[in-house]
Amino acid sequence: MDSHGQQDEQRIVWAVVDTGIGPLLLAATREGLVNVVFHATDAVRHRALGRLASRLGGEPVEAPGSPLLAEAIRQVEAYFAGERRAFELPLDWSLISGFNRQVLRELAAGVPFGQVVGYGDLARRVGQPGASQAVGAAMGSNPLPVVVPCHRVVESDGGIGGFGGGLEAKRKLLALEGVLPEPLF
Repeated sequence: MDSHGQQDEQRIVWAVVDTGIGPLLLAATREGLVNVVFHATDAVRHRALGRLASRLGGEPVEAPGSPLLAEAIRQVEAYFAGERRAFELPLDWSLISGFNRQVLRELAAGVPFGQVVGYGDLARRVGQPGASQAVGAAMGSNPLPVVVPCHRVVESDGGIGGFGGGLEAKRKLLALEGVLPEPLF
């Protein structure tokens, strides 16, 4: 393939950033941040990059210095340092569609730092009042956790609810945002 042909491919850049909840893989396309993956050990990273290549086409390239990733890394680090409350990054929603995308966009736009929402409340906000289980599934399929804050969705009875990154990570994120007391250990 000549160099012109490669330009037409989706360019995916990625980097790993160390955070208070362990290493996060950040991946971006020309459109914006496309994927955030928890517990980004070598094995997890390898699987995640393979999924991205097959879903989006093109081979992901490690490029922490690319302008979009550098800004995403700065914002993620500032968030974990307690210096940033909102992410201001272009997002590429191409890994998710339909109801799940609708719910996640509402979550990103409508549930700010330090607040939580119930699964049922979020279902009502997108006009599907009976769909709290579907909202749970949408949170589980969130390709942009932390940045699209599925950790802010909790059970109406006060339970913390599930979390793709594990409950310890969810507790730490909610503690960082002042919703829960800091874990003692």
